[in-house]
Amino acid sequence: MSQITEQMHTSDIGDILEKSISGTRPSGNDILRLLKSDDVHLMGLVAGHITRKRFGKKASFVNNIILNYTNVCVTDCKFCAFYRPPGHNDAYTLSLEQIEARVRTAWEMFQIRQVLIQGGHNPNLGIEYYEDAFSMIRKKYPHIGVHGLSPSEIDMISRIEKTSTKEVLSRLKSAGLQSIPGAGAEILVDTVKDIISPKKISSDDWLRIMEEAHTMGLPASATMMYGHVETASDISSHFEKIAKLQEKTGGFMAFIPWSFEPNNTLMQKENLVMYGVGGMQLLKMIAISRLVFDGMINHIQSSWLTNGVGMAQVALQYGADDFGGTLIGEEVVSCTGARSTELTGKKIIDAIHQIGYSVEERDNFYNTVRMH
Repeated sequence: MSQITEQMHTSDIGDILEKSISGTRPSGNDILRLLKSDDVHLMGLVAGHITRKRFGKKASFVNNIILNYTNVCVTDCKFCAFYRPPGHNDAYTLSLEQIEARVRTAWEMFQIRQVLIQGGHNPNLGIEYYEDAFSMIRKKYPHIGVHGLSPSEIDMISRIEKTSTKEVLSRLKSAGLQSIPGAGAEILVDTVKDIISPKKISSDDWLRIMEEAHTMGLPASATMMYGHVETASDISSHFEKIAKLQEKTGGFMAFIPWSFEPNNTLMQKENLVMYGVGGMQLLKMIAISRLVFDGMINHIQSSWLTNGVGMAQVALQYGADDFGGTLIGEEVVSCTGARSTELTGKKIIDAIHQIGYSVEERDNFYNTVRMH
C-alpha cells in the first residue's frame, strides 16, 4: 500500500485514485481524466487493491455454454461477422430437439450451471419458440440457469408479437428466463450506434428494457464494447448511464468491458477500424470499471474471450474478480477468427491457480457451487 501511496503523489490521476481508496467513486470528469491518462499500472494497482479488499485473492467462473440459437439477423451490425440474412445458404435456427441435445450433452459432460442464450434478430421466431426452450431447460435441468436474450432481442420479439417489451419479459420470466445478458449496449451513445449498428435499438431503449427487467426481478449483466469509433467522452457517458440505472434499480450483477474484434467485419472492410486496440487498453478499461462501479456493481469480468487467457490473468490483478464462463460451442467471436474459442473449466481453474488465486465455481447468480 505504501508503494501505491508514493506513486499517487506524482501521478496526474493521484487525486482521483486517493478518493477511490477512501471509497469515493469517480465523477464524470474524473472518468474522462482516467480514460485520457497513461498511468494504467497505477490504476491497476489501486483497482486491484480495492478488489482484493472485497474478495481476497479469489476469482470466480461459471461452467456454461453459449447457445447461439440462430444466426439469422436483419439488423446488419457492422461489427458482427456472425449474422446471415434470412434465406442465406449458411443461415440456421436450432430446433427444440437440437437445443435439448446441446444442453443435455453439456450437463452430462461438464455439469454446466448456466446456458447463455443469444442469437440474431430473426423475424421468423415468435415468443413461443423461446418459451418452449426456456421451460424445457428449467424442467429437465433445474440446476442450469437460463441467462438469455439481450434487450435488442427482447425488442425484436415484442415487434414480432406486436406487444410491449414488458409483456415479453413477463412471459419469458414465467417460462423460465432467470437473467439477462448485457449485449446490444455496445456504447450507449446514439451517435456511435448510428455508425456501427443503425438498425439496433437506441441507447434509451436498451436502458428502458433493462430497467423493466430489473423491476420484475430479472437481474442482468451490463457490457461495453470499446475500441471502434467511440471517443473517451462516449465511454465516460456509457459508464455514467449504467451507474445511474444501477443506483435506481440495483439490478446489474456484473459489468463486462470487451474490446471490438474487427476481423471479417464490415467495419474492417470499410476501413473504419483495422485492428483491435490491444491489451493495455483492456487493462485500463478493467481498472476504470472497478473504480467506477466499486460498491455498486459487485463483479467485473476479465473478458478473456477477445483478449485471451494470459490477458485475463493480468486483468484479475487489475480489478476483475470474475473470469467469466467456460466456452464450448460459441459461434459469434469465433467467426472473426480472433482466437481458439474453446475453454474448459479445467483450463480456467489452472489459469487462476497460476497467479496464486483460489478458484470459486459459481452459478448464474454468483452463488458458490464449489471451491477448487
